[in-house]
Amino acid sequence: MKIVIVGCTHAGTAAAAQILKSHPEATVRIYERDDNISFLSCGIYLYLGGKVNHLEDMFYSSPEALAKLGACVKTQHNVLKIDAQAKTLQVVDMQTGKVFDDTYDKLIMTTGSNVAVPPIFGIDESKVLLCKTYQQAQEIYETAKDNQRIAIIGAGYIGTELSESYANTNHDVTLFQSHDQILNNYISPDMSDQAVQLLKAHGVNVLLNHQVTAFTGGDDGELVIETNQGDFTADLTIVGTGFVPNTELLRGQVEMDKHGAIIINDYVQTSNPDIYAAGDSCVVNFNPTGASAYTPLATNAVRQGALAGLNVFGNQQRYMGTQATSAMQLFNHTLATTGLTLKMAQQSHIPAERVTFDGTWRPSYMPSTDKLTIELIYNPDNRKILGAQFLSAHEVAQSANAISIAIQNGNTIDDLSFVDMLFSPNFDDPFNYLNLVAQQAVEQERQAGRDNPRITAYGDWAKQNDRDLQ
Repeated sequence: MKIVIVGCTHAGTAAAAQILKSHPEATVRIYERDDNISFLSCGIYLYLGGKVNHLEDMFYSSPEALAKLGACVKTQHNVLKIDAQAKTLQVVDMQTGKVFDDTYDKLIMTTGSNVAVPPIFGIDESKVLLCKTYQQAQEIYETAKDNQRIAIIGAGYIGTELSESYANTNHDVTLFQSHDQILNNYISPDMSDQAVQLLKAHGVNVLLNHQVTAFTGGDDGELVIETNQGDFTADLTIVGTGFVPNTELLRGQVEMDKHGAIIINDYVQTSNPDIYAAGDSCVVNFNPTGASAYTPLATNAVRQGALAGLNVFGNQQRYMGTQATSAMQLFNHTLATTGLTLKMAQQSHIPAERVTFDGTWRPSYMPSTDKLTIELIYNPDNRKILGAQFLSAHEVAQSANAISIAIQNGNTIDDLSFVDMLFSPNFDDPFNYLNLVAQQAVEQERQAGRDNPRITAYGDWAKQNDRDLQ
């Protein structure tokens, strides 16, 4: 069987590796328009901030590695057209200009996403840069050496992480966000307030509710940033306002959602049974809502890509879906999230309540500990967990993974209240903080008259009596 993979970053690389591992006899041809594959764009900020010395370390595979596995890898080859009915592609060799046709038995679309370029006047100014690809990262790194005042447009993951990187390299950083909070697709306003305070404490000027409307050249070669709340100046601007799926090749040939993301079934198969899709080009099955969503994350891409590599030979393994679990390190603090925030649940018309745990990650009698904030979101009707967010100077990212599993499995606040977790004063209290935040939720429901007769809420009992349990 001849399988063509279009695009080869995370999903394409995972698909090719899976195919050639399980079916080495398959013919695999990969078309990639860049001269590289498998670039971890999420690690750009680590390079810019000096935590990673070589940008090349952000590649975890190569054309040579896939070729060694048995793939025919065509880099700097751009697919111009796909005819899904005829199963043909039109391709151009970007080095020679030669255009040729190819055929396939099965097609895997892993064309990824592009930076969402906002319709702002002057967006093509030379001092306005985008941030996603290897080449863009190189340009940003070189340009920033000679520019002190850096403006970041957009406070999602990329914008927030870049702000930290430039603050750590002694740049003057201004972060513009059109919303009234940062990371609005991931955390609550309260958690955002804490993150903003961290940014400000490290010299980042955070401007919320500032909609950028234009970029113009100013005196002495500086860039003028026009917003709905006045004008600002900078030496360099980086735009990180999200991503849009790169799916034009299949427009009108397979079903897509309102974002232009390819719709897939439980086997990452499109509405055309001979075409599979994975990564930023397609939707995910978002378990907290039970609906599809567009969530461009590398974690989703590698899983979907590997599944495409399995299921292209016949639907063998179902896609489990995702909780969009993610984390970032912000000035030596861990910020982690999974599932829904309260606002997201309300927007999805899902009954939801929230409890907030403000405590420490281990007993106060230990030589040191750190403050820990957890927000737990749950459905009061069926008591199922919907999401959680964590913030601490301690590394608590793995706790987001634990809650992700709970959401995946449909666990309730009652389950989480007493689920078995280790105890040692080195690591936590007799009841782990995940137990404790769930017990808060159970108690909140009891006080609201929605008690579960199968369980007795312990409240803060464990905290007050931990010495008796040692």
